[in-house]
Amino acid sequence: MSTPFVLDGKALAKEIEADLTTRVAALVEKTGSAPTLATILVGDDPASVTYVRMKGNACRRVGITPLKIEMPQETTTEELLAQIDALNADDNVCGILLQHPVPSQIDEQACFNRIAPDKDVDGVNITTFGAMTMKLPSYFSATPFSILSILKRYNIEISGKDVVVVGRSPILGKPVAMMLLNENATVTICHTKTRDLPEKVRRADIVVAAVGRPKFIQADWIKEGAVLVDAGYNEGNVGDIDLENAAPKSSAYTPVPGGVGPVTIAKLIEQTVQSAERKAGISK
Repeated sequence: MSTPFVLDGKALAKEIEADLTTRVAALVEKTGSAPTLATILVGDDPASVTYVRMKGNACRRVGITPLKIEMPQETTTEELLAQIDALNADDNVCGILLQHPVPSQIDEQACFNRIAPDKDVDGVNITTFGAMTMKLPSYFSATPFSILSILKRYNIEISGKDVVVVGRSPILGKPVAMMLLNENATVTICHTKTRDLPEKVRRADIVVAAVGRPKFIQADWIKEGAVLVDAGYNEGNVGDIDLENAAPKSSAYTPVPGGVGPVTIAKLIEQTVQSAERKAGISK
């Protein structure tokens, strides 16, 4: 079997950022100011702190203004909703990101749903999800959008293919399944409680791993020539697939790190730019 192709997310993210730099410059020339992406970080979870810093750095690379809102661990749902309301009302803010996960005392979905749909550049509001599912104009959940963008950029055929998504979270597993269904794939959604999971995964032409468990999907679950998309990122820089042993059986795979993650950030920023362009009357 031929050597599997690496679906390089870092390279794609650089391509996206180069395009966004030009678009942001045009926005600044027309409006006199750069778009702002507001990120709300509740608590001090180390992984979340790192993700927010990476997003801020990516904003600066393309000319967007990052606005970091830090709130204490003991923040209540009501306090967080009030902060979201303030950002919804701020004309300078084109995108709002609530860093996931939030502390357990907060009603996360209520806070996601409070984000105005025209600023929901991370695609977490149920209105946004419903519009995406029905193929209506909307923003996409950033990680699923990243996955779809990677597959399209590297000419991975989706239409008619059997896809198994392992994971059912409302911001990853469910939306990516709907997005792939809208691309005419035949999609099976599985999870840790699925019976005969290895057998179901073995039927897949494309496997999307989004279960949040390190090396959960084993090499002997993968059929020869399958495409592996690993959206997991766990301690030790490992994904949700045992890529060391599974990747050689594949025709193409996303590495961890350097696969889905960089494109997720780029797509989040891209949707912020789209929001700013719509506000400025620039059609894209």
